[in-house]
Amino acid sequence: MAPPKVADKPLGILGGTFDPVHAAHLRLAEEATAQLGLTGVLWIPAGHPHHRASPVASAEDRLAMVRLATAGHPEYLIDDSEIFSSEPSYTVPTLERLRQIHGENQPLVLLMGADAFLGLASWHRWRELFRLAHVAVVSRPTFTLAPEAMNEALADEFRRRRKIPFTALATAPAGAIVTFTMDAGTVSSTEVRTLLQNNGSVDGLLPAPVLDYILRKQLYLP
Repeated sequence: MAPPKVADKPLGILGGTFDPVHAAHLRLAEEATAQLGLTGVLWIPAGHPHHRASPVASAEDRLAMVRLATAGHPEYLIDDSEIFSSEPSYTVPTLERLRQIHGENQPLVLLMGADAFLGLASWHRWRELFRLAHVAVVSRPTFTLAPEAMNEALADEFRRRRKIPFTALATAPAGAIVTFTMDAGTVSSTEVRTLLQNNGSVDGLLPAPVLDYILRKQLYLP
């Protein structure tokens, strides 16, 4: 199902396996929308991500959990085009597909964490990301994203493309790098699965409807 078209304000793009989707994902979308002036966030669950092991939960279950987590947020859209695909999920083809839907003038903002950004130079066709979208990198307030922490090619792109203030995202459809901070914890889906597998507490780590779904479907449990 093709995602609906949106206005010309920047649209955030948040991809991932969401195995499971958790509170930090939601906080990231919330902070990005508020700080970057986004019209909303398009959530794209990956079917077969190239950079990591196969998801634990099925495509149907991961999509269902994202739908539950984002329910009641009209500013959040879900693109289910890739969740059932048999092809590996790569970011550049995803953005090329979104460009065909939203047109050449719609500002698109790819949201990612600092760790993912530092490994960007290993991604498939990574330099082409910047002709298709802006990149917004989120980090904790105590962490400074510095070129010294990057390989030479990525550091060069970072120096040339970094923009301040965030309003730069609305003046072009793609090409800028911005950074913003978030106070939320850095819990990962792997940590959530480990806690569930070992009967640990996940209080505050999962939206209540998602936890209910996990318990009902017996996902990730011993």
